[in-house]
Amino acid sequence: MHIPTITAPTVAIAGSADRFPVRRIFCVGQNYADHAREMGSDPDRQEPFFFTKPADAVVENGSALPFPPQTEDLHHEVELVVALGAGGKDVAVADAAAMIFGAGVGVDLTRRDLQAAAKKIGRPWDMAKGFDRSAPVAALTPGVPAASGGIALAIDGETRQAGDLSMMIWSVPEIIATLSTFVELAPGDLIFTGTPAGVGPIRRGQAVRATIDGFEPLEVTFAA
Repeated sequence: MHIPTITAPTVAIAGSADRFPVRRIFCVGQNYADHAREMGSDPDRQEPFFFTKPADAVVENGSALPFPPQTEDLHHEVELVVALGAGGKDVAVADAAAMIFGAGVGVDLTRRDLQAAAKKIGRPWDMAKGFDRSAPVAALTPGVPAASGGIALAIDGETRQAGDLSMMIWSVPEIIATLSTFVELAPGDLIFTGTPAGVGPIRRGQAVRATIDGFEPLEVTFAA
């Protein structure tokens, strides 16, 4: 039996033929107060919590996707995605920005019905969050992202989510610093930094467009 050869997933880099290799994907839960409220949580500044997606969940911008199996309630969550070019553990907030390679627009796809069922009986969210093609990401723009700027998502041209990066409960450097106390971060790690209010369903056959000021828009469509 032959040992399989595995190629690391990659994300495009704006203005370059090079690509960013993805090592791991971390996601921050409920990092915008309005979204925390719509999910039934208290948006007070409690310590952020994290979940993961597999590295090969990344999806190329412009992709046509099959509708995910085992769900009738697929939800969109537009997010700023930060890519790390350096790693570390127990990182100070003041040092976190220096670890950033770049950032871009992402969508955390969620099988909300599976998540709700898992929450109800205290089971993990893995199959609700970490399924195939659950992490579309547009091209990364090198450099540290701004702390403010419009973030929005539309389906078939209708705006569903609209907010500003300044509405984050925890800033990007604070997210990196906190996450580094749980795991040792490394080059190639992606961090989805949370979503504003307005999350909701994607239907079969619909087109999703996600935007953040200053970054390449993300567009994906779903099979009918």
